[in-house]
Amino acid sequence: MASRRRQARARSLLTELNRTAKGVAGFGPRAGKTGKVVKASSKKITKSASKSAAKAAARRAGTTTGKTAPPFATKTFVETCSRSPPPELVTILDFIRFAATQFAGAKLAYGQGTFDPVEEATFLVAEALGLPIDGIDPFLWARMTAAERRHIFALIDKRARLRTPAAYLLNCAYLQGTRFYLDQRVIVPRSYLAELLFGDLFTGEEPLLDRHAVTRVLEVCTGSGCLAVLACDIFPNAQVEATDISQAALEVAAINVAEHDLEERVTLHNGDLFEPVRNATYDLILANPPYVAAKALADMPPEFAHEPRSALAGGTDGMDIVRRIVAEAGRHLNEDGGLLCEVGRGRPLLERDYPSKDFLWLDTAHSSGEVFWMPTAALLA
Repeated sequence: MASRRRQARARSLLTELNRTAKGVAGFGPRAGKTGKVVKASSKKITKSASKSAAKAAARRAGTTTGKTAPPFATKTFVETCSRSPPPELVTILDFIRFAATQFAGAKLAYGQGTFDPVEEATFLVAEALGLPIDGIDPFLWARMTAAERRHIFALIDKRARLRTPAAYLLNCAYLQGTRFYLDQRVIVPRSYLAELLFGDLFTGEEPLLDRHAVTRVLEVCTGSGCLAVLACDIFPNAQVEATDISQAALEVAAINVAEHDLEERVTLHNGDLFEPVRNATYDLILANPPYVAAKALADMPPEFAHEPRSALAGGTDGMDIVRRIVAEAGRHLNEDGGLLCEVGRGRPLLERDYPSKDFLWLDTAHSSGEVFWMPTAALLA
């Protein structure tokens, strides 16, 4: 829901940017989305109104037709940026427009929390100023202080020149509208499981599990701990345990657990998948493991090279760790429990490897069949 609101905000800003295109000297129309990558090209992004609008803007800007890009969006400008903002940049809207144009011209890749240049620009500017991303409209025409202008301009330059994801520049990301701390010890959180946790699967009229009856939840490959934190909202009576093989990642997870005052409900374990919990059993297991195939990992855009490789690499075909989870999860589930697991584009491989398993494939706003649910009985069959 939060992601869709931000995309609606991006579409609204595109309209506003087009309406005020002559407000800043030297700025052409905004170019469109230049990357379609989520978790190293392993997730599909559906066509949307924002994508169509961005592509149309890109055609107007000439970035997809071989025409000359706007002067501030050129590689030369990015490489030689003096980090002193042009005097024409005055308002918050000016900086969002500047950032969107420059991001498009630099041919950045997205999928690490945002899906196009305008959404990325809005997130970067609003978050850096401490303003609400989904409620920035009243502030768009506000003038910025000299210090704010220099700070925002430097962030825009780093995003375009170094290809550093905005989430790392700002040390935060959002899942389901909840803010989380992060740095380069963990990947930028973007799991489809977050949307599914807050959807009808557990809160609808016919949920997979009675969320109030769930008392024990395990998340493997927790990374920044975001899903473990969100699980506490969905399952109010549950104790949550989370494991990760990376001690560095767990240090970030501990920050998020503490910031959300959940130390009494979330326990973090360092170790490989189920090894730290020994023979314990749970009502629900959540898993968003590394699932990027070796070739996709080698071909991923520079933005994803900033993320820990071990949190992405899933072996030759991407399914090495997923197969281990399928093999071991049943022994750690209670009789009426189940496994909710994200696998990227691994569905054909899993259906080939486990022809007798009963996978329930689930869709989200931006994915189709990249997450499965499997009850305990099916896992043990």
